[in-house]
Amino acid sequence: MKIIVLNQSEINRIFSMEEAIQADKDALKLYSLGKSNVPLRYNLDVPQHEGQSLYMPGYVADANALGIKIVSVFPKNIEKGLTSVPATMVLVNSETGEVCSLIDGTYLTRLRTGAVSGAATDILAKKDSKVFALFGTGGQAESQLEAVLTVRPVELVKVYDISPERAKDFAERMTVLFGEKFSVTITAAASAEEAVADADIITCVTTSSKPVFDGRLAKKGCHINGVGSYTPAMNEIDEYLITHADKVYVDTRNGVLNESGDLIVPIQNGTFRAEQITGELGEVIAQKVEGRLNDDEITVFKTTGTAVMDVVTGQRIYEAALEKGAGSIIEF
Repeated sequence: MKIIVLNQSEINRIFSMEEAIQADKDALKLYSLGKSNVPLRYNLDVPQHEGQSLYMPGYVADANALGIKIVSVFPKNIEKGLTSVPATMVLVNSETGEVCSLIDGTYLTRLRTGAVSGAATDILAKKDSKVFALFGTGGQAESQLEAVLTVRPVELVKVYDISPERAKDFAERMTVLFGEKFSVTITAAASAEEAVADADIITCVTTSSKPVFDGRLAKKGCHINGVGSYTPAMNEIDEYLITHADKVYVDTRNGVLNESGDLIVPIQNGTFRAEQITGELGEVIAQKVEGRLNDDEITVFKTTGTAVMDVVTGQRIYEAALEKGAGSIIEF
């Protein structure tokens, strides 16, 4: 049995953001059509070390994708000089049941999470969107930025973080990475209000427990991606925005309604009902639900992540590795 091991640099060499966006679109479409088997992730507490180990399995027959992502959250790892959220994708050959690839799960998560915002932006944002506001500069921020730049002709990016120094440093680093490639200006915003002003697209990728900007400031026609809130206690999207947006979409109803404070809070407050969700993004792709109808509609997309994106994207990366001879090989 041969197992291909793929790290971040190998994945970057053989697999593009455009391909990741397409993989997420395909994955969510199959999920919404009921053509995947994705149980809720299983969480094992490790109290002796103040950690948690999460297991996210999935099988998508039409994509020949089978596997499980193992994600751990061990905050004390920082004291040991290790990442606090290590992850590995274990890909399984759907014909034989043999493990066929081990993929850097931390990078895979960043890639598919950025790509799903790119997919939502491509499907829901105005075609001529020029101004992009990005809230948060953590590990997920780079892929979020690249994905939006990949699908829209953005000319100006305004980055906001609660730390002005982090925002400035991120803007400078991203200018080197993407400024010339996408012909875009990337700057640090001094305030949330400055970031949102005139923004056609807004992405929030923070761990905030309170809204990061005033929803009343979102202009007509704006598209908003909510990425950071993945627990009921996290709430980065303003309740006003959820309740006054023309359309609210999710990656999966099950995930968002059980895990994200962005929707759980307004539902608990009685200002929003689960039935008001316009649809899953996969339903729009499958033409089961309508998308944006005009340039004045405000659209919101909320994602909490799902293993269906991990296994489908992981399978596409593995196929690219086979085609291009990438990765290291372990033989059992």
